[in-house]
Amino acid sequence: MKYKDYYKVLGVERGAGDEEIKKAYRKLARKYHPDVSKEANAKEKFQEVSEAYETLRDKEKRAAYDSLGSDFRPGQDFRPPPDWFDRFGSGGAGGMRDDLRDVDLSDLFESMGIFGRAGVRGRGAGRGMRFPGEDYKVTVRLDLEEAARGTERELRLDGRSIRARIPRGATDGQRLRLAGKGGAGASGGPPGDLYLHIVLEPHPLFRPSGHDLEIEIPLAPWEAALGAQIEVPALDGAVSMKVPPGVKGGQKLRLAGKGLPKPGGGAGDLYAALNIVVPGALSERERKLYEELRAASKFDPRSRFKR
Repeated sequence: MKYKDYYKVLGVERGAGDEEIKKAYRKLARKYHPDVSKEANAKEKFQEVSEAYETLRDKEKRAAYDSLGSDFRPGQDFRPPPDWFDRFGSGGAGGMRDDLRDVDLSDLFESMGIFGRAGVRGRGAGRGMRFPGEDYKVTVRLDLEEAARGTERELRLDGRSIRARIPRGATDGQRLRLAGKGGAGASGGPPGDLYLHIVLEPHPLFRPSGHDLEIEIPLAPWEAALGAQIEVPALDGAVSMKVPPGVKGGQKLRLAGKGLPKPGGGAGDLYAALNIVVPGALSERERKLYEELRAASKFDPRSRFKR
């Protein structure tokens, strides 16, 4: 009897879980299905993949296969352990105990009733089976203005031209699903889906966080101390913002509804992070005013160090 490594056929480890085995099978079945594959040996490979999957998808069948051991090379002659038939046989393999040289591994299981009469070797495997198409994933890069107003992208997949519409307010890291725009199905199976992974390009002014935006706003010392009415850039044009007296560097002021639009209506917020900037060069008049302020002020920014 020739050994077959069903795990190797599916490209999974021996400890693979049910979902991993199923995923590997679906991928290979789509690749080698005789109805759609252009591979020279598609039929044989499809039968081999189907046989491996039918073995490993069922707990009892997999246990029977695993008990044969794993110290064999594919195609190597081997015999099941002496007690294998007693543990896993079902009365139909008596004549096989003596001479197993010409017995196929799948025939052994089938004759013992483990696999029934469906024929895991692929006789008729796949007939009437509908295979969904493969899901595709594509990264789409947008600038912030495109994300705010919505846009379209022309994509080329499998020789097809697909126009993908990205709704307004797309966020960084968001995944958009375009149903039925993935790979073609086999044997009448439905097409797969296309998933767009949205990546927002860096912006010179705004930092996005979900639907919220943040912008750094420089303030002169007197604006921070006395308060001011200033203009702040926003995606849809400059807006007026009131700076209250006595703000601190790093403090954030919120401009409601000035972030990215949300799918259900409304928009995120724009947060103005305040940064107090000291003039680099002072005129003589400015220097004298600062000196007068220093002499008159009792403010000590390091008072907590003296406690």
